Amino acid sequence: MSDQSAPELLVLHAVRLVGYADGEVIAARAGTGPAETLRLLREAERAGWVQHLAFADLGGWSLTDTGKIENERQLTAEREHADPENAIAAVYRAFLPLNARLVCAVTDWQIRPTDTDQFAPNDHSDDAWDGGVLDELTALGAELAPLADRLKKVLPRFDGYMARYAAALRRGMRGEHNWIDKTDVDSCHRVWFQLHEDLIATLGIDRHAENAGP
Repeated sequence: MSDQSAPELLVLHAVRLVGYADGEVIAARAGTGPAETLRLLREAERAGWVQHLAFADLGGWSLTDTGKIENERQLTAEREHADPENAIAAVYRAFLPLNARLVCAVTDWQIRPTDTDQFAPNDHSDDAWDGGVLDELTALGAELAPLADRLKKVLPRFDGYMARYAAALRRGMRGEHNWIDKTDVDSCHRVWFQLHEDLIATLGIDRHAENAGP
């Protein structure tokens, strides 16, 4: 039976996954109410786990090194309780080959080699080329879906990734190119990146120890 994650974990973990964002974005990612999110952020700030930074008229929260350690402690304790059979680790192993394909697909979306430049930017004028990438991204979504189902049965906080990925892919297929690979919108690449980060954080894996990944 899956367990609901503690709000304190959800908010701190959301800061890690989004990197730098305001309270509304963190609340949406954590699935906690705005007032509760702000209260928990203030508590985490007093503990030295997050910091609020302002640039011109923009302000947002980010994780400190101490906060990353605390987040990983919380995640380890949660996983030891909720996942005694190591289902998340099994999903992660199945995820890695898909991740390698996602890296290739995003690269192909960004770069389309020509006779004179093997690193020429993709100007999206070749419908066949882009269609091949979109077909691969569709296939990856279909193969990821059962893995995501296995994850959310262990920890409900893993729910939502597939809906976000599918929504981004639909926009990309309508010609909104940024929704495939850009990081300033909730693109396919950004959603996949956050799921990857969620998995390695939950399992206590060093991202830099992996061969490659978005």
